[in-house]
Amino acid sequence: METRKIQVTGGSTYTVSLPKTWATANDVSSGMTVEIYAEDDTLLITPQNDVDHQEGTLEVASLDDEQLKRAILTMYVSGFDVIRLEAGRITTEQRRAIRSAIQGLIGVEVVEEQSGCVVIQDLLDSAELSIVNAVSRMRLIATSMLSDALTALVENDDDIAQDVIERDDDVDRLFLVVSRIFRATLRSPGAAEGLGVSREDCFDYHSSARQLERVGDHAVKIARLALKLEEIPEAVAEALLALHEDAAAIIERSMDALFAEESDEANEYGHRALEAVPEIDEHTRRVDELLRDLDPVQAQSLGLVLDSLSRSADYGGNVAETALQKAAPRP
Repeated sequence: METRKIQVTGGSTYTVSLPKTWATANDVSSGMTVEIYAEDDTLLITPQNDVDHQEGTLEVASLDDEQLKRAILTMYVSGFDVIRLEAGRITTEQRRAIRSAIQGLIGVEVVEEQSGCVVIQDLLDSAELSIVNAVSRMRLIATSMLSDALTALVENDDDIAQDVIERDDDVDRLFLVVSRIFRATLRSPGAAEGLGVSREDCFDYHSSARQLERVGDHAVKIARLALKLEEIPEAVAEALLALHEDAAAIIERSMDALFAEESDEANEYGHRALEAVPEIDEHTRRVDELLRDLDPVQAQSLGLVLDSLSRSADYGGNVAETALQKAAPRP
């Protein structure tokens, strides 16, 4: 930390000098322009960035399929708009991996392809991105997946179960968008200003999006079990549907709290959601008692369904805690 004394020039303008070590490290020199952002009682100063697209290069010769996919996703989330993938020769398997990776990304396309180079680019206008809209969309998809997974289970409907599994890709794509936006706000105050959302709020939305992504994963787990199981006893089916209804209510109240514009409303929804979480544990134990009379293999599978519903409720409770922190007074 360095301190500077505020001075007045021209009788009405406040001035402060910049530390030379910082200016040198950021290539700031006399005559250049810096950007100043005001966040509550804090001023943030950054060098002016005139680059429209962030470009990055990745050497992929030594990367296998899964490593290459992960590397592409990492660079996307890190904020690169143009990614050059280079090698002496990019193999057919690597090209398949590249295409598989970009299928999981929104707005990303291959814009150049040669024997030793593939260039992919994010064609989505950053100004059109909204972290609030992305999380809202995740909420709708994840909660509907969980509901449909239970329907597939109790109605023994393989088509619905398969549809739930396929929709998980949509949740994952949206979570990557949220992660990309969040990391952009960490790097640049201008990104948060462009969103109209504070960086603290972006953190809360990102944390909540992670919980929704996990709810989607558990919906897929239930759907896969539904594909394996035959018809289940009516009493067990009704008990699982009732448990899902309670778990879904927690998730919905938590998300309502997160998006609430007034602190009082956020606190009301958030506390109601958290107070209902312990009741899920008791409800889970009651359903577990019903499973003990079933065939051991069927009971084990339905026990996994029970666990997924319980965990989904817990994830809703995590969102509620985030919402209460978001609504709390800030120092």
